[in-house]
Amino acid sequence: MPELPEVETVARGLRDSLVGRTITGVTVGWPRTIGRLTVAEFAEGVAGQRVALIGRRGKYVVIGLYRGYLLVHLMMSGRLCVVPTDEPSDQHVHVLFDLDDGRQLRFRDVRKFGRIYLVADPSEITAGLGPEPLADDFTVEDFSRLLAGRRGRLKPLLLNQRFLAGLGNIYADEALFAARLHPMRKADSLTVDEQARLYEAIRTVLRQAIASRGTTLDDGGYTDASGQAGGYQDRIAVYGRGGKPCLRCKLPIERIVIGGRSAHFCPHCQVE
Repeated sequence: MPELPEVETVARGLRDSLVGRTITGVTVGWPRTIGRLTVAEFAEGVAGQRVALIGRRGKYVVIGLYRGYLLVHLMMSGRLCVVPTDEPSDQHVHVLFDLDDGRQLRFRDVRKFGRIYLVADPSEITAGLGPEPLADDFTVEDFSRLLAGRRGRLKPLLLNQRFLAGLGNIYADEALFAARLHPMRKADSLTVDEQARLYEAIRTVLRQAIASRGTTLDDGGYTDASGQAGGYQDRIAVYGRGGKPCLRCKLPIERIVIGGRSAHFCPHCQVE
């Protein structure tokens, strides 16, 4: 968390506030937030730059500058927001970007796992990521080719960012439920029809989550760029619902651990 829908929502929420603005200065309170560069190198490389675009790659917010890119990985608790400079801050705001309109882009991260990179090309960080599951040119045939020769279990495979970019625990569980596939199924055991069902389920679940502005769990770890909670938690079918009735068959949802990560599923609707 956050996963693809949350990062996409944050990126979309930043566009109107940031595109066309110039970064006039940077303050870094937690140096380890900055990846690969010293704080001085980072600040010098960013100051005076105008924001040209805001996008997303996998779980990274991509901020295109006129020279280079800022890549922001929110990790577990990172938040980006644009606020007036005189708005009170707190000890969890670790990077502040001063803007030419009197506001600041702030990166707040309670758990301090998030990272911000300044690079000449996003591929310096994202080269190892798999395809974007919602890309217009990502077809079911492409998905079947990705699955070819894969022998691992479905749940860990969907979490592998080198396989597909952007999925995490929540949406992997939800997609497998929508496709009626057990998380322990071997990837090479899927029929052509099952591959197509999983492809459509992944894309449908992600689009629905983006339309709902992401998922905010009980820990409140995710909010969008305006500080608002997401709404997809009200549509969750299996994730985090261990012991509760399946929305289809009313039998209890089960939780297991696969490769150190939890998986939630209905043993009746998702037979191994």
